[in-house]
Amino acid sequence: MSLNKKSVDDINVKGKRVLCRCDFNVPLKDGQITDENRLVAALPTIKKLIADGGKVILCSHLGKVKTEEDKQTKTLAPVAKRLSELLGQDVKFAADPEVVGPNAKAAVEAMNDGDVILLENTRFRAEETKNGEAFSKDLASLCDVFVNDAFGTAHRAHCSNVGVASLVDTAVVGYLMQKEIDFLGNAVENPVRPFVAILGGAKVADKLNVISNLLEKCDTLIIGGGMAYTFLKAQGKEVGLSLVDDTKLDYCKEMLDKADKLGKKLLLPIDTVIAKGFPDPIDGPIEVSTVPSDSIPADMEGLDIGEKTRELFADAAKTAKTVVWNGPMGVFENPTLAAGTIAVAQALADTDATTIIGGGDSAAACNQLGFGDKMSHISTGGGASLEFLEGKELPGVAAANNR
Repeated sequence: MSLNKKSVDDINVKGKRVLCRCDFNVPLKDGQITDENRLVAALPTIKKLIADGGKVILCSHLGKVKTEEDKQTKTLAPVAKRLSELLGQDVKFAADPEVVGPNAKAAVEAMNDGDVILLENTRFRAEETKNGEAFSKDLASLCDVFVNDAFGTAHRAHCSNVGVASLVDTAVVGYLMQKEIDFLGNAVENPVRPFVAILGGAKVADKLNVISNLLEKCDTLIIGGGMAYTFLKAQGKEVGLSLVDDTKLDYCKEMLDKADKLGKKLLLPIDTVIAKGFPDPIDGPIEVSTVPSDSIPADMEGLDIGEKTRELFADAAKTAKTVVWNGPMGVFENPTLAAGTIAVAQALADTDATTIIGGGDSAAACNQLGFGDKMSHISTGGGASLEFLEGKELPGVAAANNR
């Protein structure tokens, strides 16, 4: 996949109708936005298009829309209101249940240069997620230029990111997408070495292709979190009641062999924080102890990496020039079991390396634990960043014009 894409800096939008696909998939409670990070993140691209004299038509999905009732609760009207405040100018909301309807068409017709309108939730149209031609054509009929700034859906081929891009002559990426390509894409394709990849999270199954692809690209692969226990069991170690995917033991053996053959370092936990079971509630008090990773008692469960492993992983991260981290080292939502994840985050915060956090739980962990501003880049996409790390072509990226 070519990563050399045209961006908003390569085009002239003065007087042109610009459809900009953003990620406004924000959490709402009683019609109020409870976390506006995604709105704030979209502002630089929107402000650039306004300043350049474009007629800016914004679109996004919000949640999953399955029923008529969903259409009441998943409207983008609150987003238009908040965006107006953040931009300091009116963002007109086109309230069409069919998204591109009479309100949207009239609003676009009446636009002056620098005006902004927001279309209704793209998933109000059932064919959005199937990349149906009719909706793609409707969206394309509104614009002269298409800008995609929604990385979170880049791994999906939908009407509002791929279908419409194929129907307009000028399709480019916004600043958020550009940053994801620069950091995540280039970290995997041409990293500054040594390149260390850190993988955690609960399930090996979620990261099969990521492990295989990163082993070929990185110098050291560190595996922690719940997925480490399947690797430890594959080495014949006693893992007690820890989370294990018995159907993936052979796969883990293959990956250990692959690391060996390629001359790559593959680091696994050498000690483990154990308890009688998973904390309930998740952030409640829990009694723990630490044992070597090869001797977890039969009636105990591993829930975080131990102190020696924290040192081992931190030392490996400190030698790197590029670090990609995806997935926590333990049950980070629990204060007693967050130490492993904090240690890795601290090691990354202390290094001069380029540090890239691959969305999802590791992004949440970094932000919640106060390390967000210490990383070079925190990805805005969970599934999309994983597919980038797998080396897959992302339809939303591929659809933009090459330089």
